[in-house]
Amino acid sequence: MLFGKTILVTGVASGIGARTAELAGQMGAEVIGVDVREPASGSAAFIKGDLSTASGVADIVAQLPVRLDALANVAGLSGSTGVVSTLAVNFYGLRALSEAVAPRLREGGAIVNVASIAGYGWRANLERAKSLAGIDGFPEVAAVVAEHGLKDEQGYPLSKELLLLWTMRAANQPRGIRVNAVSPGPVETPILKQFRAVLGDARVDSDITRVGRAGTSADIAPAVLFLCSDGARWINGANIAVDGGLEASINAEVLGF
Repeated sequence: MLFGKTILVTGVASGIGARTAELAGQMGAEVIGVDVREPASGSAAFIKGDLSTASGVADIVAQLPVRLDALANVAGLSGSTGVVSTLAVNFYGLRALSEAVAPRLREGGAIVNVASIAGYGWRANLERAKSLAGIDGFPEVAAVVAEHGLKDEQGYPLSKELLLLWTMRAANQPRGIRVNAVSPGPVETPILKQFRAVLGDARVDSDITRVGRAGTSADIAPAVLFLCSDGARWINGANIAVDGGLEASINAEVLGF
C-alpha cells in the first residue's frame, strides 16, 4: 500500500523516525528524510533541517518536490532543553511544516503526527491547550511562554497536548487529506534517558510495568505507515494509542472499573 509513494519523514537520524524511514523504503516507498543530524544509513534523499524556527521550516520546504503522498511528523524533543525549544519543535514547527506541505500532498494524502501518552491530559487542560493551539503562524515562542507563565517541566506533555488537539482540528482538510496521530508510551529510543530525567523514573517505570515492557521503534513505525497508506483512507482526525494497552489501563483506573 506504500509502493511508489513519496513519504516525507522527519526525525530520521534515530529512533522511531529512523525505523519508519527504513520500513517505508522496504515497502517500496520513496523516502525523503529530514533531521538536524545526518542519519547513519540513508533515506533515498535527505534534507538537513531545523524545525525550531520559521526560517528553518521554510528552508526545508524550499527543498521539497512539488508532490508528496504523505508526511510523517516524527521529529521531537524530550523536553530536556526547556519549554521554549520543546514547544517550538514539537508543536509550532511541526504545525508550520504540515501547513506548508499540505498543498503539495496529493488528493487523499496523509499527515501523521507522533504524539505521546504524555499528552493524555489535554482534556483536563483544555482551555490552555485551546489558547496555545489557537495562535496562528509560527509565534515568538519565548514570548508565548512568558505570557502564559509556562515552566520547563511542562514543555513535553504540553507540546503533545497541543498536538493531539490540533490533529482533530486539522482533520477537516480540503482534497481528502487526512490528519491523524499515534501516541506511544515509553519507547526504547536514544532519548528515553532524557524522558526519565524530565518525567521522572517513577512515572516511566510505572508506565512500563503496566504493560510489561517498553515499546520499540519497530512497534511504532508500522502504525505510522499504516496511517500514511490508502488502507487508512477512512481514518481521519484519530489518535491511535500504540502503547501495549497503557492508555486503556490508565482509562480503566481513572474511570474506576
